[in-house]
Amino acid sequence: MSSNQAAWLDGKGAQLRVGESSMPKAEAGKVVIRNKSVAINPVDWKVQDYGVFVQSWPFVLGEDVAGEVVEVGEGVSHLKKGDRVAAHTVSLMSGKDEDGGFQLYSAAIAAKTVKLPDSVSFAQGSVIPLALDTAAVGLYSKVADGFLGLPLPSLNPTSSGKTIVLWGGSTSVGCMAIQLAVASGAKVVAIASEHNHKLCKDLGASEVVDYKNKSVVDDVVAAVQKIGGDFVGVYDAISVQGDSYTHTVPILEKLGGGSLATVLPGPENPPSNVKAGNVFGINDLTHAIWAEYLPKGLESGKLKAVPEVLVIGTGLESVQKGLNKNKEGVSAKKVVVEL
Repeated sequence: MSSNQAAWLDGKGAQLRVGESSMPKAEAGKVVIRNKSVAINPVDWKVQDYGVFVQSWPFVLGEDVAGEVVEVGEGVSHLKKGDRVAAHTVSLMSGKDEDGGFQLYSAAIAAKTVKLPDSVSFAQGSVIPLALDTAAVGLYSKVADGFLGLPLPSLNPTSSGKTIVLWGGSTSVGCMAIQLAVASGAKVVAIASEHNHKLCKDLGASEVVDYKNKSVVDDVVAAVQKIGGDFVGVYDAISVQGDSYTHTVPILEKLGGGSLATVLPGPENPPSNVKAGNVFGINDLTHAIWAEYLPKGLESGKLKAVPEVLVIGTGLESVQKGLNKNKEGVSAKKVVVEL
């Protein structure tokens, strides 16, 4: 290792600035990764615009990285120097710059780092981490807390008898949630634009409904009743007041109530039979999935690195362009910068 550089956020509303950064160290239970690709998430431009989550400035954003392990900390046995990996970097939780993804070298928690098979490129690998953790927290946390309580995923699942609805099936979280839910033996009714229906079906959704239909609520209810099973709730991967909640809450009401897992703060004043749980995508409960299902799923091809990669540029100077593109909006694509 020589020197490190990062795309720094100097304050609320500032454009990213590329500059020197200290070299991360592999503390116990962590690894240092030389990043080859980083992916962009909506939380990145929201932090930039609104200054939320940041404990001190300047700050290094970025949750999705893929690259090569260059240093391994004490107690890490499943990874070694030179391994091709993807990882969920957690500076938004830790407040530490070395834990941010938008730099040449990042520190990552080994339990949130997975070896990539040769069949998965660095760019493809970078679309996985945050989407996996966000999907998994909503799917596997307790029903009593407003989540869906599914059994953990398996390469050869048996039917759990459970059915869920997924709003936002072609988003990065939605694509991962469909695959994980199916691997947990559940049936999925996904909601997405008509041109993304094939994608959702290919990932395992039993039924797909166009969110643009005026009858979307009744269409989803009919689809759930058609495929049967024990309806447990809705995963709302969009979670916007006045938008998705105007549909997902009525869907739950018409199906007798249940859990509503949301990626943003939940609906205001939900009905008594709707229990909303706000997903925070950094949770130790997902470590078992990283250790067991994720490497086997990627190696076997049963878990796909989707949505499709959209490489927006090369180098840290392109990260701001990536944030701008993500904010502008993409459909069934994940914005990636190669380093």
